[in-house]
Amino acid sequence: MRVVLASASPARLRTLRAAGIEPEVIVSHVEEAAFDIADPSDLAVTLARAKAQHVAAGLSPPEALVIGCDSVLDLDGEALGKPVDAADAAARWRRMRGRSGVLVTGHCVVDTASGRQVGAAARTTVHFASVSDAEIDAYVATGEPLQVAGAFTIDGLGGAFVTGLEGDHHNVVGLSLPLLRDLCARLDIAWPRLWR
Repeated sequence: MRVVLASASPARLRTLRAAGIEPEVIVSHVEEAAFDIADPSDLAVTLARAKAQHVAAGLSPPEALVIGCDSVLDLDGEALGKPVDAADAAARWRRMRGRSGVLVTGHCVVDTASGRQVGAAARTTVHFASVSDAEIDAYVATGEPLQVAGAFTIDGLGGAFVTGLEGDHHNVVGLSLPLLRDLCARLDIAWPRLWR
């Protein structure tokens, strides 16, 4: 079965490949800043849907299973996407350190053959270490937190600053495999059909 990942995220691609799925990657170029939705889960699912639909509409040949995802960090009810600059990333880390937030990843799967689509959000609680100002400044200087929702990674340099998780680890990387399997089941697509 042809699978298309509507995301430029190398972490999402690695996650799918490790799960036996070899997707095509077609980046949606949806402008995330154009969506003004306060609720983190609603925002994440809406962005995932917009990305999947945009890519699905432009496919040739059109038959594919298109996966769209978008992640935000829910910190005190505020949706935090990618930081706008280094100062924003550092300020976020000073706010997050020693606390917990919820990484929310919206998922949307479009089956272009049937015209059906489903979407949902996965939520994983992330506990952050009480990092020092020097550690924050050094981390931000690497550039890594500028590229990701919530200004941290768990599968990169930022992993040392995460003390624990409650929920799906894959979701924090950017794509929940259990949720994706469930969404495929709702479309009557058996998970093993996606394996290469």
